[in-house]
Amino acid sequence: MKQSKGKTVIVVLGPTGVGKTYISIHLAQLFNCPIISSDSRQFYGELKIGTAVPSEEQLKIVKHYFIGSHSIFDKYNAGQFEIDVLQLLDQLFEKNNTVLLVGGSMMYIDAVCNGMDNIPEISAETRLKWTEIYKDKGLEYCQEELKKLDPDHYKIVNLKNPKRVLHALEVCTESGKTYTEFRKGVRKIRPFNIVKIGLNRTRTELYERINYRVDEMLNDGLLSEAEPFYKYRTLNTLNTVGYKEVYQYMDGKISYESAVEMIKQNTRRYAKRQLTWFGKDSEITWFHPDQEEEILNHLKKIL
Repeated sequence: MKQSKGKTVIVVLGPTGVGKTYISIHLAQLFNCPIISSDSRQFYGELKIGTAVPSEEQLKIVKHYFIGSHSIFDKYNAGQFEIDVLQLLDQLFEKNNTVLLVGGSMMYIDAVCNGMDNIPEISAETRLKWTEIYKDKGLEYCQEELKKLDPDHYKIVNLKNPKRVLHALEVCTESGKTYTEFRKGVRKIRPFNIVKIGLNRTRTELYERINYRVDEMLNDGLLSEAEPFYKYRTLNTLNTVGYKEVYQYMDGKISYESAVEMIKQNTRRYAKRQLTWFGKDSEITWFHPDQEEEILNHLKKIL
């Protein structure tokens, strides 16, 4: 990537439902720059309602990248995102001094800002070992093992996602170190400036917005959006809040009312994990989404 003197990536981050889209579009208009989405769920073109993608009107106002750019059948991860975004920034900085990176997917933001860590390769034996343990003793047992081996990662990982839990256990077993240690690798130097703006609300306010947004998604047709992909429901891309609960309802495992409450509860839990993760980053300057003037003044002092 070519050296870009004076080029800046403004990262707008925060928990799900906090109000990042509105603020980021306003900032993009003011700085006359494009937006790169770092919300990994919004990458998938088939998933719009349940991932709260910007509206067609909003997408027309500001050029967005990585919105509906992939299919749920594509294998995509934070490592590839790092590569793709750095290549894209190289192009965008030829015309823009500023680019916004907006979203709440923690590992994807870290990948662009700091680079991916050198996670060790997992042997077939180790992978088979934990797969068998998971099948034999269940997810709860694996969660407890992770809590013993890596309590720091246990606090932030999605404990409901077996793939994430098992991967962390595999790394711990394979390396003899914690997964957290690998996530504290040497930070990669970027040829651009990075400014991080965090958005947050009071817990009560945030949770009320999340509950309201879930109701809106259901009213907008979340079930209809999910139904065509029912037979693919085991895909990792569909093992995500909003869709996995809907598929449990479609399987007859839970009632519609339970599905709605579970979506709300799991979304709130995800927001809490996001805040825990972001709370460890001292480079983030935090604002309430209503503090638009303060955010702009802060950015003007830096840029």
